[in-house]
Amino acid sequence: MAVWDKNLLWSFMFLLAGAVGQTVIYPFTSTCAVRGSTVTLPCTFTPLKSFSDGGREVPLKIVRVRWCQNHEICQGSTPSVFDSNSTNNDPRYQYLGDMKTNCTLQIRDVQQGDSATFRFRMEADHPEGHFTNTTGVTVRVDDSTKIIIISSSDDKKLSRGETVTLLCASVCTFHQLEVTWFKDGHGLSETGPSLHLYSLTAEDSGNYTCALKKNMKTLSEPYSLQEEAGAGGNLPPIPGVVFVVLLAVIALILFIIKRGQLSFVSAACLSVNIKPTAQRGEGRTIRRNLVQIQLELLGQGKDVIL
Repeated sequence: MAVWDKNLLWSFMFLLAGAVGQTVIYPFTSTCAVRGSTVTLPCTFTPLKSFSDGGREVPLKIVRVRWCQNHEICQGSTPSVFDSNSTNNDPRYQYLGDMKTNCTLQIRDVQQGDSATFRFRMEADHPEGHFTNTTGVTVRVDDSTKIIIISSSDDKKLSRGETVTLLCASVCTFHQLEVTWFKDGHGLSETGPSLHLYSLTAEDSGNYTCALKKNMKTLSEPYSLQEEAGAGGNLPPIPGVVFVVLLAVIALILFIIKRGQLSFVSAACLSVNIKPTAQRGEGRTIRRNLVQIQLELLGQGKDVIL
């Protein structure tokens, strides 16, 4: 084999070995984003630790990381959406990674111009450590996607005291949305995609809507939530008062009836007790009169038969 062919082979093997030692992994290679939302592009990388130079192992250190848009290699003067060596990066593009293994990029307030393929590149203190994964992540920006509200409960009529969570979501993206919540047209303080309603009361009943914080055109269809008192729940104010009054009236009637029965019985008992008493009194009077007559007769010398 010619010397040139041998050198070419060794060069190819060297590049292959380097490529095997370096990796950039994107968990997904395409995603959909709603205009005005925030999309996160997860990414991990493994840099080359060292390379061989004339039989000597030379350590490598990552000194620069970049994310480019619609460029295969992302090198040289290629425009970057993020460059660790730049102090003039667009604040919409936030690098959530580091110089070791994490290369995650977050795009905030997604615009139509973000419909592109994004690629990550690592650069070491020696060209042998430079690497770009040309696959990248393709972002598709959807301007017409509807925002929907998903409830943790299948029933829109819930009992008092229950808990329900409403989720503001989009069929286009699974990324966390920064939204504005409304109840009957009035804005709520919650800005996260989840609205938690604990211990439901009548005040929680109403129509709920949500929209992307930076794109009010994405306002969702109303989600009607109705709170109803459960079977064992408290009575509504007005029926409750009527019920109490009715109980009081029934108690009063029963009291009067019972009092009347007691009076009748007492009167009957009194009349029964009086008659024997009167009869006993009359008997004593008659007996006393007879005794007096007998004594008078004895005093006159007459015989008295008792």
